[in-house]
Amino acid sequence: MVCAQPMPPEKYNRAILAFPEGLDRQAVGGHHHCPTMKKRDIPLFFAALQAANPEPKTELEYQSHFELLAAVLLSAQATDVSVNKATRVLFPQARTPQAMLELGLDRLQEAIQSIGLYRTKARNLLATCQILVDRYGGDIPRTREELEQLPGVGRKTANVVLNVAFGEPTMAVDTHIFRVGNRTGLAPGKTPLEVERGLLARVPNEYAVHAHHWLILLGRYVCQARKPRCEECLVSQWCDWGQQQRHPKVSAPSTQSPAHSPDR
Repeated sequence: MVCAQPMPPEKYNRAILAFPEGLDRQAVGGHHHCPTMKKRDIPLFFAALQAANPEPKTELEYQSHFELLAAVLLSAQATDVSVNKATRVLFPQARTPQAMLELGLDRLQEAIQSIGLYRTKARNLLATCQILVDRYGGDIPRTREELEQLPGVGRKTANVVLNVAFGEPTMAVDTHIFRVGNRTGLAPGKTPLEVERGLLARVPNEYAVHAHHWLILLGRYVCQARKPRCEECLVSQWCDWGQQQRHPKVSAPSTQSPAHSPDR
């Protein structure tokens, strides 16, 4: 089968690699200058997250490594909720790369038309399926280099697959992790790659495999962009920004007497 010409992955993922999709710059931009979290506080930060959720999971729905790859590829600039809605229609029709190729472009686009960029995503998914069938016998490659050669798969998608499917301690920096990394001071950075490198350097080994999910869930449900719920946050005591929100500093009143006011 000859697939439609896919969009080059470097172009398709440009927005994600340059700045996470859907990110409100004003909502997190001011947090680049939050003090870096103290090294001694990082294990306590993750221990609290682990105690609350010992086995965090992705919220994408899938039953195989291929379905995971397909779901993550479809998730660019889309919510997990919208992707799950689409894959509940798609996956019963095609659960393998070969079945996806047999489904064809038109039926694939019809199944996923509820998510953004569905035409481009459908072309890339079919092109990826063709490569998986031709080069890997329908299996999913296990290295970053091979994954990033697949149409529509960039660094973030590869990191998710490596972490969720194969248990690699990768950090897939999306909107939520980018915000949490900067706001808490855990891994400040101006780009997703800077935040990723900061996390890889600072997250203790015993928490590395699950750190990606803990931080996503924290950002999605608590450390939200416009209205962070600091009063409900389990880790606010180690977050300088959170402490500022819960205990704002009050400026001391001026001790200058009216007689010495420069306006007099």
